[in-house]
Amino acid sequence: MTLKIQRLTPTAVLPERATGQSAGLDLRADIGQAVTLPPGGASVFPTGLAIALPEGTVGLVFGRSGLGIKHGIAPSNAVGVIDADYRGECTVALHNDTDEVRTVAPGDRIAQLVILPFLAAEFAEADALDETDRGAGGFGSTGR
Repeated sequence: MTLKIQRLTPTAVLPERATGQSAGLDLRADIGQAVTLPPGGASVFPTGLAIALPEGTVGLVFGRSGLGIKHGIAPSNAVGVIDADYRGECTVALHNDTDEVRTVAPGDRIAQLVILPFLAAEFAEADALDETDRGAGGFGSTGR
């Protein structure tokens, strides 16, 4: 599949896979100078990119495991959603979950984009739902 992507700035870096089998494409911070995230602080980082996703797909922006585990920096909203009809700049909100100052430098890999199909479900209100073995058992109800 080939998707159209637009560089909104001359410094924007196209998303890339770290390996041939990587599901996520690395997104980079398109910033002119380093940005300091204070402990517990957050900031929105531009990527300098806009993407045309096909109808029936969604772009999910996940954290990078190394950034989260090694540096305590993760997406502020856990997972970002890029809808197929959105044509604006893809940005990434990052939060510093540590008690130390963290810095994001120009060109740093800040998140990963995964493109997936989705079901555009419609809802029909019902008085009751079908019965299952699990029923309404929630967190921890399977005993595992």
